[in-house]
Amino acid sequence: MNMTVHTDAIGLTALILVVLAWVGFAVIFIFRKKPPQRGEEVKRSNQAVGGIILQGVSFGLVWTFRRAYWWPFPASVAGEAALAAVAVVMAWASSWWCLRAVQTLGKQWTVAARVIAGHELITDGPYRVVRNPIYLGMFGIMIATGLVLATWWALLMAIAVFLIGNQIRVKEEERLLGETFGQQFVDYAKRVPAFLPRMR
Repeated sequence: MNMTVHTDAIGLTALILVVLAWVGFAVIFIFRKKPPQRGEEVKRSNQAVGGIILQGVSFGLVWTFRRAYWWPFPASVAGEAALAAVAVVMAWASSWWCLRAVQTLGKQWTVAARVIAGHELITDGPYRVVRNPIYLGMFGIMIATGLVLATWWALLMAIAVFLIGNQIRVKEEERLLGETFGQQFVDYAKRVPAFLPRMR
């Protein structure tokens, strides 16, 4: 009974802290710099919408298919604490990573895949590590949520769905950037990986 109380308390605390990371994640986009108006667009890709939908589905999977117990193995306070710690650190690090990426992009960030008048190729800050740091942050916070909340199969499905949607978005967005910046973007893409950081 005592172990169950401890593991439930750890799991609930982890969930609250992950939810707070989600609040921070939402605030980043609510209070970002105002994006350019539609009239300032130079190019747009509507094919990326499918990727956005799939990424949304992945978030839905980890929130919908919940497991009965926080720790998916035999009862263990140490296991629950370790899982909670990994999830909370991952959630907050991912939220912070998205904040840095959005700050670096400034007014150029939008949900839609588009190029605006005066668009610049951003290669500073998180964009020195990966070409799509916001998607990496979204991926991290989705996994963190799954670790404290979802069944193992829902988390695996969410990862697969997210990566498919991510590939669609990245392909379309980078096609636009390639058309706009030419060799400058080609050189950048050779130096910096698209999504997952390189191990040095």
